[in-house]
Amino acid sequence: MAQAMEDYYHTAYLTGCNSIGERVRAYKDLQDDSAELEMLFTVDILNEGLDAPTIKRVLKASVLNPYWEKFERGEVTEEETLQAFIAADPEIEKALRTAFTNLSGMLVIRDYAIPLVQQLKEAGLGVYYLSNYSRKAYDECGESLAFMPYMDGGIVSFKVGMTKPDSQMYKCFLDRYGLEVESCVFIDDTEENVTAAKELGFSGIVFTTYEEVAEELKKTVGCMG
Repeated sequence: MAQAMEDYYHTAYLTGCNSIGERVRAYKDLQDDSAELEMLFTVDILNEGLDAPTIKRVLKASVLNPYWEKFERGEVTEEETLQAFIAADPEIEKALRTAFTNLSGMLVIRDYAIPLVQQLKEAGLGVYYLSNYSRKAYDECGESLAFMPYMDGGIVSFKVGMTKPDSQMYKCFLDRYGLEVESCVFIDDTEENVTAAKELGFSGIVFTTYEEVAEELKKTVGCMG
């Protein structure tokens, strides 16, 4: 069914073989307007107690929990974070423990990420990252960070004890690389992060699709032609 519909929609499917991390990411993408996923098919997972409502509860209790940002800043331990998740929804403790044991599959790299970085660098631009990542995600979802070696540098939240949209993280980045804010374009898929950057003087683009970002960059810095 997913293959039959992919000519008309961006689709994906989940089976009992997918890890909870992969399921959480798929359901998160389905709810995220900036992600391409439009339709999700599931096979043989409803009988595992990990249906759509359960996955939504896992999301709400974990990555949407205020403790998640503390974890990304390196302020709390894995065990403290897990206990906060469980306290938020004790009925799904088993699912939360399973999901948090291994985050592999929860974060992935988009197909266009490295080509986009390469194209910007070929246009003569410096390209940097400013990422909210816990040490656990950094270690267990390393494949999602495959774009980093192609870039000129950047900052990861757990290493500096700050997360976006904290203005100090943006200032730390500018200071570290000796950049003038007026010469920088900040791209992020979270509007709140872009708003914070623009308040400091960055040009800002909210990421929706590769095509729209390419068009905005063409207007802003004259590349991507």
